[in-house]
Amino acid sequence: MRFPFTGVIPVDKPPGLTSRRVVDVVARAAGMKTVGHAGTLDPLARGVVVVCLGHATKLVDHLHAQSKAYAATFLLGRSSPSDDLETPIELETEPRVPTGEELEAAAAAFRGDILQRPCDYSAIHVDGKRAYRLARQGRPVEIDARPVRIDRLEITGYRWPCLDVEIECSAGTFIRAIGRDLALGLGTRALMESLRRTRVGPFGLGDAVALESIGPETISAALLPPISAIPHLPRVTLAGASLDSAVRGGLLPADTVTGSLAAAVDADGELVGILGRLADGSMRLRPNFRGLG
Repeated sequence: MRFPFTGVIPVDKPPGLTSRRVVDVVARAAGMKTVGHAGTLDPLARGVVVVCLGHATKLVDHLHAQSKAYAATFLLGRSSPSDDLETPIELETEPRVPTGEELEAAAAAFRGDILQRPCDYSAIHVDGKRAYRLARQGRPVEIDARPVRIDRLEITGYRWPCLDVEIECSAGTFIRAIGRDLALGLGTRALMESLRRTRVGPFGLGDAVALESIGPETISAALLPPISAIPHLPRVTLAGASLDSAVRGGLLPADTVTGSLAAAVDADGELVGILGRLADGSMRLRPNFRGLG
């Protein structure tokens, strides 16, 4: 199938809208249905949502797997079932007020590879149901801690009860849970007041376009090529017989690339697809952009 547009658009989502709404706006402007996004951002939050169009929707998993960056503000001395402002807030009657030095020392335990229990109000599946649905029904939510990676956790401001942090982390990290657990370790509670996603993979706020500026007349200018979404993958250029064979679904030799994945481009640098290694060691385009139409 051929699409009028194939590529990615980093959008600066305003607060109060779902990520699905962002996709709908872009899809309507592009006049097409094959549109998706890489990584949901809660309605409360604002910031970068990467929208993928056409064949680039096949890159969603590769985009989602890349690290993300956030700026968040937490309010100490209070809590809520959802760990943010979306559910009723309970104030501590005599909250413990940690010092800045205590916060800095506690933050060290949240850097690197850690185990994190996701928030009860999350889209995690528990026994086939979304955790937030169980939580809203007042039912117990049992979620095991999961490994995540925090590449950077910096306290950028603290004046009780407000704690400002910047975080760079792996996919699957719950920012609300970082504030929750950091406060618990210091004998108090916390909820997230605000959140802004400042980067998804290679796309930062400086690359993102305002949602209100996207329309049929601006969609082409906002579109970035698919190859821009996967800078973390090694790149290999295919030409001649190798290119012809690959786009027809043929196998390439095991020594075509080192590693299990690579971005395959043609002589013009245009993304042909993602080379993935098969069980026998050979390589095949999955997805194969040329083979898709």
